[in-house]
Amino acid sequence: MYDVKLLIVEDDDRIREILVKYMINENFEIDEAPDGRNAMKLLDDNKYDLVVLDVMLPDIDGWSILKHIREKDREMPVIMLTARSEEEDRLFGFELGADDYVTKPFSAKELVARVKVQLKKSRRSVLDSMVVLGNIKINTEYRQVYINDKAVELTPIEYSLLQYFADNLNIALTRDQILNSVWGYDYFGEERTVDTHVKRLRKKLLDEGDKIKTVRGHGYRMVVD
Repeated sequence: MYDVKLLIVEDDDRIREILVKYMINENFEIDEAPDGRNAMKLLDDNKYDLVVLDVMLPDIDGWSILKHIREKDREMPVIMLTARSEEEDRLFGFELGADDYVTKPFSAKELVARVKVQLKKSRRSVLDSMVVLGNIKINTEYRQVYINDKAVELTPIEYSLLQYFADNLNIALTRDQILNSVWGYDYFGEERTVDTHVKRLRKKLLDEGDKIKTVRGHGYRMVVD
């Protein structure tokens, strides 16, 4: 994993040094912070794939930092480090949004393994919500579309139309089918409504709009190799 960036927040210099060494050996890019203030600044200025966060810090405690993280990012994995093993502390951490909880003393190798597990879960979630059609990417979770990695603003109907084509690749769809699926069975508009919105969608998709083909006397088909 050469494209993974981690933040390690740990006030014990020896533990932090060991963790950084192990993570670098895994080809992870590492930022480190010895206290909460430095951690907050790094979090505000950078984007990370995962944070290893000590609970007991000399200034701002790990719980406050975790709250700060979750206000900005609900998905980024956070593994908490603590010298306490009480069940209430663990439950409190999970309620705040922690993904895993490691009690000191711990094995650095075990922590590396837990980091890899959380990264796999996180990336699988992202991949599962992303549909790639050539240079078109559709994030189905956030209903966002990208062309050549640049965001494209679609109306709700345009997005639903594109999603319907994507769900039925290479299938010739009648205008009635499109109307019923995108606008709903209770919609009483004319079939040329489909033509109007397809024209607008093609325009917004730029060169990728050519993937939506007209099927004469029938409707439309989205063709992707």
